Amino acid sequence: MVIRSVSQNWQTLVQRLTPYLFLLPALLVLGVTVFYPALQAFYLSFTEYGFDITQPPQWVGLANFRRLVGDRVFWRTLGNTMLYLVGVVPILVVLPLGLAILVNRALPGIRWFRAAYYTPVVISMVVAGIAWRWLYAETGLLNQLLQWLRLAETGVPWLTSPQLALFSVMVVTIWKGLGYYMVIYLAGLQAIPTDLYEAAAIDGSDGWQQHWDITVPLMRPYLLLVAVISAISATKVFEEVFIMTQGGPRNSSKTIVYYVYEQAFQDLEMSYACTIGLVLFLLILGLSMLRLSFSRESGNLVA
Repeated sequence: MVIRSVSQNWQTLVQRLTPYLFLLPALLVLGVTVFYPALQAFYLSFTEYGFDITQPPQWVGLANFRRLVGDRVFWRTLGNTMLYLVGVVPILVVLPLGLAILVNRALPGIRWFRAAYYTPVVISMVVAGIAWRWLYAETGLLNQLLQWLRLAETGVPWLTSPQLALFSVMVVTIWKGLGYYMVIYLAGLQAIPTDLYEAAAIDGSDGWQQHWDITVPLMRPYLLLVAVISAISATKVFEEVFIMTQGGPRNSSKTIVYYVYEQAFQDLEMSYACTIGLVLFLLILGLSMLRLSFSRESGNLVA
């Protein structure tokens, strides 16, 4: 009986440990590439380290955080990031849904339209940024078109004006993300039974009224998901700014992630960059928790 009990306990232990053994390689990789660097960055935010990387970090306590409170450039970049959220997220929530409704039809060649809308997603951001920088140039295609239509007498300084630079970069982010979020909405639309639309037509609801009565309520989980995902992406925007404006002019298009890069790799302020990164981490963590709460409320949609 004792041998049998020990054997059963051993089998139970093996069954419980087997899933973790399968997870162990991935956890080791994550530990080396994600968790350990994150803990190291958290520690460095309380030290002074960067100018001479051969010297060990010197503990300074909350000095970097006090510096952060008085840093005007940081508050400017934080404001730019919040403006990016306000300017990009609502458009990326609404416009892709309209595109998904348009392409969710059994029409000849509709797959080509879907592919065309999705093409910007697979284009490298480096290529897209260079192409849009050429379009925005003083003698670029966009300014030439405006002059040809008599809407502007001279070239518009899309990327060199403090008032326009950030919004010009926003357009690239929106253009790049439309197809991705359209596919998410398209999956949700194709899960809605057609019987609901037929019943609504019998009740006198037709055209866009059907979408307002049926599509929007049933797509609420997807709308919330896209809102949170696009918000997280907007807080981490970097490539567009780096390629198109370098944060200028006069910090008007500089975001938090670009400021972290600038402090760490240009000014060699590693500790201060980690402090800014910690603020960014808390911001993204809040948005991620918001996403998880929405996912629980929406039920069957897997985040």
